[in-house]
Amino acid sequence: MARPFEGLPNETDWVAMREIVPAATATVRFAKGKAPEGAPDEVMIATVLPLAWPGLHREGGEVVVGIQSGNGSGDTSRDIAQAIALASVAEPGSPVATLPVSMADTARLQDVLDTDAPFEMQLHEGFDFWVADADLDADGKESLDRANESAIPTVKLDAAPSAFWCRIGERTYVRWVLPFAEDEATNALARLHAAGESHLGEDGRLLGCFRSSGLLIPVWEVDPASEAADFEDAVAAMKTKIDAAAASTEPLTAAERGAKAGLTNRQVTLR
Repeated sequence: MARPFEGLPNETDWVAMREIVPAATATVRFAKGKAPEGAPDEVMIATVLPLAWPGLHREGGEVVVGIQSGNGSGDTSRDIAQAIALASVAEPGSPVATLPVSMADTARLQDVLDTDAPFEMQLHEGFDFWVADADLDADGKESLDRANESAIPTVKLDAAPSAFWCRIGERTYVRWVLPFAEDEATNALARLHAAGESHLGEDGRLLGCFRSSGLLIPVWEVDPASEAADFEDAVAAMKTKIDAAAASTEPLTAAERGAKAGLTNRQVTLR
C-alpha cells in the first residue's frame, strides 16, 4: 500500500515512529471482537526492540511490537498487524524473532485496531522501556547502555504535528512528516522554495526530503547551537505557509516547476 497507515489516528506519527524517531512508544487498542483469544486489550507500539525483534510477549503479559523491524513483505500495515497477532499469542517471556511473509488475506492494522482510539506517541531519551521493571545482569545492562548511547537526541515540537528537532553529531535538524499526499506536499514546498519562503526561521535551510509510507518528510538544517524550543515559532509560521501552499489549486509556474524538479531530484526514499 502506498500509504500503509492511512485511516489510522495520527498517520504522520506512525510514519515518524517507523522512520525518524529513535526511541518512542504508543498504545493501541484492538477493535471489538478483533483481539486474539487470551490477548490483552491493548498493545504497546515501539520504534524498535532488542535485536530488531518484530514483537515481544513480556512475562507480565504485556505485548510490545517494534515497527522498525527489518522484517517486511512490502505491506507495512499487514506486517505490523501480523507481528501484533503473533506476539499476542506467544508464550509470556517470548519474542517474535521473525515474521512470515504477509499475504493478501493477512489482516491490516485498519482491520484489527480501534481506529477511534487516540494514538499518542511518547518519546524516550533511550531504550529503558525495553526492560520495564526487569532486573538485568551485567551483559544486559551493557547492551542497554550501548543502545542508549546510540539514540539520537530528539524532541517533538508542539507547533505542528509530527515535527521533530534532532541533533546528529555536531549538526542539528528539524524533520517534519507532512500530512499531505506526496505530490501535494512537494508542490507546496516547491511554491515556497520558488518564492524564497522555504527557510525555517532566519537561517534554517531546506536540505531536501525523505519519502516514506506515502508521505513526505522535509529536512531543514538549523543552527547547531540551537535547542528545540527555539523553533516553535518558526515551525508554527511554516505550518501556516505550507497549509496555504498545499491548498492552492493554481498550476505551478515555471519557477515552481523548476523548484519541484530540484526537490524531487534530492528526495530519498526510505521504504
